[in-house]
Amino acid sequence: MRAGFAWHWPERFNIAQACCDDWAAYNPDRVAITEITEDGATDWTYGALKDASDRLASAFKAAGVVRGDRVAVLLSQSAAVAITHFAAMKLGAVALPLFTLFGEDALLYRLADSGASAVVTDAESLPKLLNIRAQLTDLNSIFCTTARPQAKAFWTEIAEHSPLPEAIDTSAEDPAVMIYTSGTTGPPKGVLHAHRFLFGHLPCMELTHEGFPQPGDKGWTPADWAWIGGLMDMAMPCLYYGVPLVAHRMRKFETGAAYALIAAHGIRNLFLPPTALKLMRGTPVPAGVNIRSISSGGESLGAEMLEWGKTALGAPINELYGQTECNLCITQAEGFMAVKAGTMGQALPGFDVAVFDDQGRACAPGEMGEICIRKGAASMFLRYWNQPEKTAAKFRGDWLRTGDLGSQDEQGYFTFASRDDDVITSAGYRVGPSEIENCLMGDVDVVMAAAVGIPDPVRTEVIRAFVVLRDGATPDAARLIARVRSRISPHVAPRDIVFVESLPMTATGKIMRKELRNI
Repeated sequence: MRAGFAWHWPERFNIAQACCDDWAAYNPDRVAITEITEDGATDWTYGALKDASDRLASAFKAAGVVRGDRVAVLLSQSAAVAITHFAAMKLGAVALPLFTLFGEDALLYRLADSGASAVVTDAESLPKLLNIRAQLTDLNSIFCTTARPQAKAFWTEIAEHSPLPEAIDTSAEDPAVMIYTSGTTGPPKGVLHAHRFLFGHLPCMELTHEGFPQPGDKGWTPADWAWIGGLMDMAMPCLYYGVPLVAHRMRKFETGAAYALIAAHGIRNLFLPPTALKLMRGTPVPAGVNIRSISSGGESLGAEMLEWGKTALGAPINELYGQTECNLCITQAEGFMAVKAGTMGQALPGFDVAVFDDQGRACAPGEMGEICIRKGAASMFLRYWNQPEKTAAKFRGDWLRTGDLGSQDEQGYFTFASRDDDVITSAGYRVGPSEIENCLMGDVDVVMAAAVGIPDPVRTEVIRAFVVLRDGATPDAARLIARVRSRISPHVAPRDIVFVESLPMTATGKIMRKELRNI
């Protein structure tokens, strides 16, 4: 497959056109999204998505959104997310997905850094935006899906505006989406992707989902669409292929509710983070579950979990590998290759992946080095937002440096060894310590802070913070944990805090987190 593959995409291309408008022209009554809420299920056809996104694009235009502007999407899984993405893209603007659990500090950083001109949110997240709006000089408009006096009414704006007469013509290389990294090596960076990056996800989608699409397929993922995994490993490819997509927000992942959803709505294709799969393993699979394919990524599952998937769920779990800057470049695909448990699999068609040592020399089979990806893959990012020096540092010649260590055997199978020492992998999220530490050190009692990952059988790692307090301060772990939970996000809040007199430091003043993990 790799030998016979070459990337081909049109010079002029727009994700909204391919994932919405083309289907609306061909079969406007085809179901695109089934939205599940407390009030029941609502089917959104491609025709309805096109009409709503055309009208929202007109509303955005009236609010001053122009080509190249960033439009933030602070919403949970819903049809409104797709409508907002498509409306922004039809204006040549850049969609900026944001996680609804982000606190005010996390939102302020990303919205200010991106210079977002508009935000679409819901009533639950609106107060956070209002509290920081005065600091966001570029933010002109807030749209809220529930009518509130402090924001434009999302659905009313759609109803009252005429459809956009004509979408902006974009090239495949024009910016389409910006997704912030988790801040694994310093502050989060805005990863800017072109419209062509949709194509970069299709080889993996077709292989990991065993010849996707097949008649009767229907997709769902519990992963939030604010992350590249939820958005591009399931949501957008389903819409592109015309496969019905289930949108359902799970405030907390519950295995019983997940199984019930899969059975009730005939979901056959799933992207499930490893933590979700580990939790599901502890619950008997009920009748009515008929899964055809599962993909998973973020952490290694191991041979036992892969075997459980086949025996209990009746479908292979195909592991995949990628990162925000270049997603879905390596995979296991049981229907198309021999699976080697413990490895990530082989490079996908269209991706040239290799392992290099510190000097940039190719490693011998089995030798440890850095996993790198050659330029030219469709899912490779354009650049980091406003950080040309970081963009340049991400590459060595024609090769993107992932920062992940691993090896490749004689048959081309890659084995993951570790990320950079500072990265924490918890419940499928790759968490950078800097944002947590900065939040903790914003407290008047905290002098220094360091966050590390501690091994955990279910979540891979849980977050532990080490804190040095000012003289005379009273240790209050609960208060500091609550600070991170509210200001950044619950998913990065430390499980516990250890108060220490000092932190181990290098001669140049860098925290030695490796030593902290051994305490």
